[in-house]
Amino acid sequence: MLIIALSIAGCAGKDENLPDAVSAATKRKGPPGRVLLQRIMPDAAADGVVKIAALVNQNAGDNTRQFIEGCVSEGRAMGFTVDAFVSGGDEARCRELAAGIARADYDGLIFAYGGVDFSYDILKPAADAGIQIVTFEALPFRDGRSIGGLIATFQDDYSLARLSLETLAAAGRSPANVIRIACDSEITFLDRRAWEFDEFVKEGKIVQAARISLRSLENPRAAAREALAAILPRLPVGTVDALWAPWDEFAVGCAEALASAGRHDIKIFSIGISRETIRQMQRYSDFWLANTAIDPQLTGTVIMRMLAAKFAGEEIENTFSFEPQLVKAEDLNPTVNMANISVIIPDWGDGQGLFDRYSWMDELKEAEKKYLRIPPVVIPETSPGALQ
Repeated sequence: MLIIALSIAGCAGKDENLPDAVSAATKRKGPPGRVLLQRIMPDAAADGVVKIAALVNQNAGDNTRQFIEGCVSEGRAMGFTVDAFVSGGDEARCRELAAGIARADYDGLIFAYGGVDFSYDILKPAADAGIQIVTFEALPFRDGRSIGGLIATFQDDYSLARLSLETLAAAGRSPANVIRIACDSEITFLDRRAWEFDEFVKEGKIVQAARISLRSLENPRAAAREALAAILPRLPVGTVDALWAPWDEFAVGCAEALASAGRHDIKIFSIGISRETIRQMQRYSDFWLANTAIDPQLTGTVIMRMLAAKFAGEEIENTFSFEPQLVKAEDLNPTVNMANISVIIPDWGDGQGLFDRYSWMDELKEAEKKYLRIPPVVIPETSPGALQ
C-alpha cells in the first residue's frame, strides 16, 4: 500500500507555499474485489481498477479536507483508487489540473466549487474522454446547456437561508430589526441566500435595519469587520436585534467588530461551518447564537456513492441538493470539533438513505474488508509528485 501526493508537473514550482494538489490515493496490485468490480461496473473496471480524481477549487481548509476525506474513504471502501487535488482557488491552476486529469486514465471525476465562467470549459474535455463526472457547487453550463451525463449537486442555499432566518425570527421580538451583510459581486450561492432574506422582509417576518454591501471577497473577514465597525455608531443600543451573515467568513469578521465595540446586544445568525467557525461561536457564544450548515464529509461520501451508481448503470437524477442542519452555540463545548460534532447533532454525518440503497455497494465493501485493512485518509500539505 502506498499513499502518494500527486500534482500536475510544474504546478508546484509556481508557488511552493500553495497546496495546489493533494492526494489520498491507494495503489495496489490486483484489488481483492476485481472480479466483483468488473461484474458490477464492467466499463469502469475494464482494467481491473476503478480510478477516481477529486478536484476541489478551494484552499486546503477544514471543509476541503473533510469533503476529500468523505470522497476518499467511501471510494476506498468500495475498492476504488482515489486521487485528490486542491487548486487553492486559483482558476489557472484549476484549469491545469483539470486538463491533466482529462488526459490521464481516470474513470470518474468529482469536481467541487467552480464558477459558470470556466467550469464548462474545464470539464468538457474530461467528459469527451469518457470520464463520468459529478460536481458540487459548480456551474458547468454554456448557453443554458450542461454536459451530457453529468450530475450536478449543490447545497440547498434556499433551505440554508430559510432555516437560519426562521431561527433568527423566533429568537426575540417580532419582527426583528436585522443588519444584513450582502455582497455586490454576483456570486451564485450568496445570491440564492439573499433571495430568501428578501422574501422574509416582504412577508413582514423581519425588518432590514441596515444593509452592509461588500464589494470584494478578496478578504471577506476583514471587509465585514471594517464595514460593520463603521456603521455601528449610527445604530444605538436597542435599535437592532440581530445581524444576518450569509457566509461564516462574514460572520467571524462581524463577531470581532461587535466584540470590539462591546455590542453584545446584536445577535449573530450565520451560514456555513468549519473548525474555526465552531471555535469562534464558542468564543462569542453570548451573541453568536446559531449557524446553519451541511456536513462536508457526508457530502463527499454521498457524491462518491452517486459516481459509483453511475458506473453501475443505475438510474439517478442529474441534480441533487443537500439539506441543512442547525448548530446552536448553546450546544457547543470545548471538546466539539468538525470531526465529532455528530455527538451534539445526531443527524450530522448520517448518510442513511442517501444513495446507499444498492446492495452491490455492500458487496464491494465486504470484499474489501476481507482482504484489506483500509488505512486512515492522509492528506499531505505539499505535492512532490507528478501526475502522469
